[in-house]
Amino acid sequence: MLCFCRYTSVNFFKECCFVLSFTFIVQYHFSVFENSLKFVICLCRFRFVIDYTKAIYCGKLEHCFIKMLFMRSFKKITEQVVKRNLIAFCAKKLSSQNGKDQQNVMGRGLPKKKPIPGVKDIILVASGKGGVGKSTISVNIALGMTQNGVKVGLLDADIFGPSIPKLMQINQKPEVNKDGLMIPPFNHGMPCMSMGFLIPENAPVVWRGMMVMQAVQQLLWKVYWENIDVLIVDMPPGTGDVPLSIIQNVPISGAVIVSTPQDIALTDVRRGVEMFKKMSVPVLGLVQNMSVYLCSNCGQKTHIFGKDKLEKLTKIMDLEILGDVPLHENISEFSDKGTPFVIESPESLEALSIRAIAQKVCEKLSNR
Repeated sequence: MLCFCRYTSVNFFKECCFVLSFTFIVQYHFSVFENSLKFVICLCRFRFVIDYTKAIYCGKLEHCFIKMLFMRSFKKITEQVVKRNLIAFCAKKLSSQNGKDQQNVMGRGLPKKKPIPGVKDIILVASGKGGVGKSTISVNIALGMTQNGVKVGLLDADIFGPSIPKLMQINQKPEVNKDGLMIPPFNHGMPCMSMGFLIPENAPVVWRGMMVMQAVQQLLWKVYWENIDVLIVDMPPGTGDVPLSIIQNVPISGAVIVSTPQDIALTDVRRGVEMFKKMSVPVLGLVQNMSVYLCSNCGQKTHIFGKDKLEKLTKIMDLEILGDVPLHENISEFSDKGTPFVIESPESLEALSIRAIAQKVCEKLSNR
């Protein structure tokens, strides 16, 4: 080591130590594989050290040549060992594993799922794309299940764009009990919790990832849910950090995907379904929102977004359509007033569709 310091600079010494440390890390992570692969890595590592010990010991090599030799050997190790051995081995290993073993491998290092106190089942209402009416469907499905005798709570998990305060016409902040848990406010006989209750109405949420994750943790475990049967979670659109964090931290009973019949929305539906499958979350089915436009004067039906597109997708992905919700001006009008259409217009076609969807979700939960 004295010879090393004598013929090299301090900075280059640090670089070499970093690369040598990296080879030890690589060897450690490869230790889970077969002995033949470990033997190749050990040979490469020790040959790597011996070559540079000789080069440094002779004392006649310039820094640039040592550095070039150093990086060339390191490149040789990565190309020969990783490319030729690791990729082939992993392909063979993964192909021989069954689905359960792959789930165990993917689950390593993930947090242990912890149930939410006072909640029996958690249903995620999600969409691959924003603007498809997911929050409106979430609210009305929750109220539809309540009308079927199920005790339901509603959680707005959209940190950046909470919609539940407006849709449920709730403006009050939640109270805090003696245990430091937030008591969700009620409306229409259902408890609701949202980030929109904790910030001013027009205040933007300008937070980075860590602060967003902390807010999700608060909404999951710092809310007092009083013995509810089902917690409906209105998820943010897409497959980002918040959906992944919720799926990884709490046990999920199932997911409902909301989409419109447009091709651009259905493309994102596939991504959302694949995410749930990879995370081992059962997809209960799809809800086709705005499936058909109902004229308020004559009642004529018009497929303004196309027809039968979602049916073709469900056949490909082996999924079920839970129901269709038509596009009607009353839905927008009632939502803006904060009175969900399943409450305001219970005998309308859209309300009947929502109650039928809620009934199917309840049946799927009971048949698990």
